[in-house]
Amino acid sequence: MHARLYQRPKHALQSGGARTGEWLLEFERDDRLRADPLTGWAGSGFTAGQIQLRFPTKEAALAYAERHGLVVEIVPLGPRTLKLQAYADNFR
Repeated sequence: MHARLYQRPKHALQSGGARTGEWLLEFERDDRLRADPLTGWAGSGFTAGQIQLRFPTKEAALAYAERHGLVVEIVPLGPRTLKLQAYADNFR
């Protein structure tokens, strides 16, 4: 089974950095979505896609994946850019 491991980025609408150090492990979908004949909604029988595991460190997540035989793709966190400006610049 394939999984994706990434670090949670800072939320754009919040100034705090809570839970940004966590590593998340999500399972990759291995089957296609199919339409339900009654409602027409898309779904599948793959329930592991709804699970999101949290780990304090990258090493703990990789150890868990190795214990359970998961093939892990590590997604690096993109660079964070800051737009520094003075408050007075809003009124120019």
